[in-house]
Amino acid sequence: MSRLIVHVEGVTEEDFVNAVLAPHLLMHGWEKVAACRIGRARSRAKRHGIKGWDVTSAGIIRHLKEDAGCCVTTCVDYYGMPQTGEKAWPGRAEADLLQFYQKAATIEDALRHDLSQAMGKSFNPNRFIPFVMMHEFEGLLFSDCDRFGKSIGMLELIAHFQAIRDQFNTPEEINDSPQTAPSKRISALLANYDKPLMGTLAALEIGIDTIRKECPHFNQWLTRLEAWPH
Repeated sequence: MSRLIVHVEGVTEEDFVNAVLAPHLLMHGWEKVAACRIGRARSRAKRHGIKGWDVTSAGIIRHLKEDAGCCVTTCVDYYGMPQTGEKAWPGRAEADLLQFYQKAATIEDALRHDLSQAMGKSFNPNRFIPFVMMHEFEGLLFSDCDRFGKSIGMLELIAHFQAIRDQFNTPEEINDSPQTAPSKRISALLANYDKPLMGTLAALEIGIDTIRKECPHFNQWLTRLEAWPH
């Protein structure tokens, strides 16, 4: 069982998985690593924001049942994740009341429990490795502000990026509100920020080793994925 399907929300995360994560994991024993965007193509074209857990879990369950030799993970943003109503993600509302270091783990535990219940007693829960990105993809880009600025051709923004980074213990702690989320901070400095293109270029330039060094929760996820096929 060494085929990994990574359920992602958008184009940026999809590109990150295919361009940065997959090549790394293929060197650690995985036979195939592929990103899969959440939801059907028609609904993705009409809707924005993170899809509900109802849609997400349905896709994950389908993959797990169709391919008994695969493992599934997620790469979704904490920021903007639905926490009330029928589309709520398990654990998200509870996590909002917890300390930073408890938030992602609380949701991931809840997702694993919910999916295992849906799959039934015969399901091997190790086949599902949920990952909630704190707080969103752009947070990872603050792992190396110098390379971030250079990769997108904005040397004049390096000092501004670094000033943001220096306010937090880790890039993953850059907070999540309509004004202060990582992507909002970048857009405030760079009005024409092209998330899929610039985000992928920056991640490639920064490199996965630097990201994991600066982002502890990301590193935990990556370490688990590296160890899985062996």
